[in-house]
Amino acid sequence: MFTATYVQEHTGGPMKLEHVLLRLLATRPYSGYDLRKWLAADGQFAGSRVHHSQIYRALARMREDGWVEDRIDPRERRPDARVHRLTERGRQALRDWIDSPYEPTSRFHDSDFVNRFLITAALDRDAAIRLVTTELDHRTEQIARNRDRDRTIHFEDPLPGLDPRRQQAAADLVHQYGAGAVDWWVAWLRDVLRRLESDDLAAPSAVTPDTPDTSDAPDISLERP
Repeated sequence: MFTATYVQEHTGGPMKLEHVLLRLLATRPYSGYDLRKWLAADGQFAGSRVHHSQIYRALARMREDGWVEDRIDPRERRPDARVHRLTERGRQALRDWIDSPYEPTSRFHDSDFVNRFLITAALDRDAAIRLVTTELDHRTEQIARNRDRDRTIHFEDPLPGLDPRRQQAAADLVHQYGAGAVDWWVAWLRDVLRRLESDDLAAPSAVTPDTPDTSDAPDISLERP
């Protein structure tokens, strides 16, 4: 049996391309070409932007490790396809990745979280609840620690032509957007956690992509004194 430590050490980090492929192959067998198409389209939204050569190298490693097996699928009027499917060892590797500790990064909507959520939500509700709770607790603490910090930029002999007011205003605009985005993310996490705990992921969403409330945002007017 693989352990979480084995998965970490074998892949060199919390999530690798192999994990994305394991997740996809858990749904059905894929050819390398079909995996390429998925990663070029839907995969870009799951943080999986890779070159097609990386896909085939990852599949070769997974085949060597006994995680996948393949067969030739004859195609009419098209080249035959090599179709990959999970083995028992591959299913165990997927299970060990799911059970390995999730460590949130400094940036929310991280690809490790997204890919873990997409498989745990369908395969293991308790694991999905733990995952979302870990992410929610981390982001809530992150907001409490950083939201009210002094973001004043201190200038000393700035580059000629650099406008300090515009520099500060630009930084405030970026913060305003980021604060709104992470607040929406936290609201989404709370909504998802509620759905998971009630075992009803298909329930109507309580979160809408409205413009975040920025009533307490700093004044970012360029005309301020």
